[in-house]
Amino acid sequence: MKIVIPGGTGQVGTILNRALTAAGHEVVILTRRPVRDREVRWDGETLGPWAEEIDGSDIVVNLAGRSVSCRYTAANLRAMKDSRVNSARVVGEAIAAAVRPPRVWLQMSTATVYSHRFDAPNDEATGVLGGTEFGIPGYWAYSVEIAKAWERAQERAETPYTRKVSMRTAMVMSPDRGGVFDVLLRLARLGLGGPVAGGAQYVSWIHDRDFVRAVEFLADRDDLAGPVNLAAPVPLPQRAFMRVLRTAWGVPLGLPATKWMAELGAFALRSDTELLLKSRRVVPGRLLEAGFAFDHSQWSAAAADLVRRVRGGPGFTK
Repeated sequence: MKIVIPGGTGQVGTILNRALTAAGHEVVILTRRPVRDREVRWDGETLGPWAEEIDGSDIVVNLAGRSVSCRYTAANLRAMKDSRVNSARVVGEAIAAAVRPPRVWLQMSTATVYSHRFDAPNDEATGVLGGTEFGIPGYWAYSVEIAKAWERAQERAETPYTRKVSMRTAMVMSPDRGGVFDVLLRLARLGLGGPVAGGAQYVSWIHDRDFVRAVEFLADRDDLAGPVNLAAPVPLPQRAFMRVLRTAWGVPLGLPATKWMAELGAFALRSDTELLLKSRRVVPGRLLEAGFAFDHSQWSAAAADLVRRVRGGPGFTK
């Protein structure tokens, strides 16, 4: 198949490109700065020659959007929203204008769309969309609004011949350098992988190979459309999540961090504490109902596999 991936140069796009290319598919990446073969320039906002790649393609997987790993300033929040909404809008315009439109459009979304909660998991049917919960910073609501606007941009696109799926994706764990697993593992190796602000907040995650398999599953299943959670079925409280990771690496202890310490750390990393403190208890209701079987449903086995791959990687030193 021909698969077009707008915004495919980041961690998740690299994972998909590597796996789909290895499976024999033709993969085209739309990027602002093309440097490799089969990378095509686009600006993520306006139609251009890049749209010819979508016409006649089989699948579009839109991953475009500014990284959330930044300080949540007003300017950065606006850039996060604009990059997501504009890219989804213009992908919809390209599909609508295509003589031979793709049969499916998989649109990246985020598990952050759900509420900050501890009492029950969020699936697609009963999950609570968040943003105004008592006791959370007011600006957290804006990241939820970004997610909602992102999904609305896809919903509003007039693409009657193309099935649309919004992938509400948890953190994708892979051994790639610079990804979220790399950051968490570095903290654990430094002895800093303890509970943050008590560690009761839930961490939702998905193993990179299950993420690829879920994308392939959604592309193949003509009966699935709309929001679908891409998350392993067993989210964990942060303190348990990091304890499992430390065990997988062989680190006996992880220093705890208070909320203000997390604030300092996030500031130093040019990131935001929402990524550490929001409780994302998300489960894959629709995937499980459709018969998708996770290869890595438990974090202990997933963490062990990821650690093994990191240690087996080229140039690794303990």
